[in-house]
Amino acid sequence: MAGRASAMVFSLVLALFAGGASAQLSTGFYSNSCPNMLTAVRSALRPAIARERRVGASILRLFFHDCFVQGCDASLLLDDAPGLQSEKNAVPNMNSARGFDVIDAIKAAVEKTCPGVVSCADVLAVAAEESVVALGGPSWEVKVGRRDSTTASFNGANNDIPPPTSGLANLTSLFAAKGLSQKDMVALSGAHTIGLARCTNFRGHIYNDTDIDAGFARSRQSNCPSTTGSGDNNLAPLDLQTPTIFENAYYKNLVQKRALLHSDQELFNGGAADAQVRSYVSSQEAFFKDFVVGMIKMGDVAPLTGSNGQIRKNCRRIN
Repeated sequence: MAGRASAMVFSLVLALFAGGASAQLSTGFYSNSCPNMLTAVRSALRPAIARERRVGASILRLFFHDCFVQGCDASLLLDDAPGLQSEKNAVPNMNSARGFDVIDAIKAAVEKTCPGVVSCADVLAVAAEESVVALGGPSWEVKVGRRDSTTASFNGANNDIPPPTSGLANLTSLFAAKGLSQKDMVALSGAHTIGLARCTNFRGHIYNDTDIDAGFARSRQSNCPSTTGSGDNNLAPLDLQTPTIFENAYYKNLVQKRALLHSDQELFNGGAADAQVRSYVSSQEAFFKDFVVGMIKMGDVAPLTGSNGQIRKNCRRIN
């Protein structure tokens, strides 16, 4: 009897341990259940980036905007549905979030390899890392094991994603709310070394701010009229020199007061982040190292694990 009781206790402890382990993200989560997951991701992502390098920046941005709302749960990928208001239509995403079709293609490739195993949240996390690498940036082992949300937060998208009008204090606060330090924030902002922004998001900076190089402001004004509603969707590169190469030129622009967004120039404006920006100008290696640390930390923001959420078959809708 005592032996049976001991066996039962051992089984219970083993079950609890297994449950705890399943609730943790790990780099080897799909080693047995989907060993060819990364190959499948690359098979759909790499041709998309070869066709349009900008899409790499777009996918990285999707990951940021997903993790900042409800955690890294692929809630951003959900379309409008009865009882569900999509985050895609919130101010930070409307007319600017893009790359959803590429995520669909990646998910389809992964589903073909191992149906019903890999979440959309993990597809997005891995695609973000692979996009950075494809554009010349650092690589890292992505922790996986996330599950997909069955909800979205339109209000969360409007309130939690840092707007381009943010000052340093607001940026620091919004990142801190996700467990990310100011150091993480400055490093992760380096994602703006790739990609484009819409006139509506930098108009105020190029016409109204004084912490901007005058010649740079004039050059941006040529494609961004001062009147709201005129040319709102006209695009300009976040990094004037190399908008499709992931390197440290973004920080060099900040020191020269050639940031496209008000929020970016706030990182180098006589404040607490100046020294960190200068360190990244001096050392791309230091930037890459801190960026990787920040990306891994951001990927840990409130994931759904274990039996929470679901593994969506189609990233745009719940099962």
